[in-house]
Amino acid sequence: MDVELRQLRCLVAIVDEGTFTDAAFALDVSQAAVSRALASLEKALGVRLLRRTSREVTPTGTGLRVVAHARRVLAEVDDLVREAASGHARVRIGYAWSALGRHTVAFQRRWADLHPETGLHLVRVNSGTAGLAEGACDLAVVRRPVDDRRFESAILGLERRLCAVAADDPLARRRSVRLADLAGHTLLVDRRTGTTTADLWPPDSRPAIEETHDIDDWLNVISAGRGIGITAESTANQYPRPGVVYRPVRDAEPIAVRLAWWRGDPHPAAQAVMELATELYRTG
Repeated sequence: MDVELRQLRCLVAIVDEGTFTDAAFALDVSQAAVSRALASLEKALGVRLLRRTSREVTPTGTGLRVVAHARRVLAEVDDLVREAASGHARVRIGYAWSALGRHTVAFQRRWADLHPETGLHLVRVNSGTAGLAEGACDLAVVRRPVDDRRFESAILGLERRLCAVAADDPLARRRSVRLADLAGHTLLVDRRTGTTTADLWPPDSRPAIEETHDIDDWLNVISAGRGIGITAESTANQYPRPGVVYRPVRDAEPIAVRLAWWRGDPHPAAQAVMELATELYRTG
């Protein structure tokens, strides 16, 4: 059974316009073409879709259901065409927990000034590729190495590691902490997107691990004093939370912030995004 888009367009046009003649005019085709398209659609589906009299054309019960589905299909196709053609008109940048941290606002404002022809959309997707693999974005800001060979990436800058603790935790009174200070706590990690694992500590002094799945969940558990977190400083910039205090971890390696894209198919704006973000990290 083959159903073609032109057949669906003809069916919807007939219902919307009320006659075959008006449908043909709306579609800029002949009335005979409209009649053939409807006949072939009814044959392909094996059902009658329209009742035709000398005065009017009305859908059958089945026809009403088919028309409703046809409208959705045609709308999806129109969206697909717009999406495919929007490469130069917009760029979607995905991120998991935080976008560009303290540089996010400056990046958005500078982008609007420098590239007014290309709309910028930041999209939060809590996945390992920040929405890139899922098709939710065109480029992704990630904070751990991209091991998937489908993607390429480049480092935009570095961010300090911070420890997030409850405001009434004794660690909150310090100006900074060391990894050894945290060994007796429960460490909250997000295995899908997080930048921290127990490998930061020597094997004989690692903290207990508890898994979390979202930034809000992570912050809620920390503010309640049931665990601590280690994260990039961008998290502190983007998610200040009453009851949670962030402190630098003096002896932890910084986190590389990367821009990732599909290998062999970078978005037209990828280079411009990379240059602007890199400049902000370098000068900020």
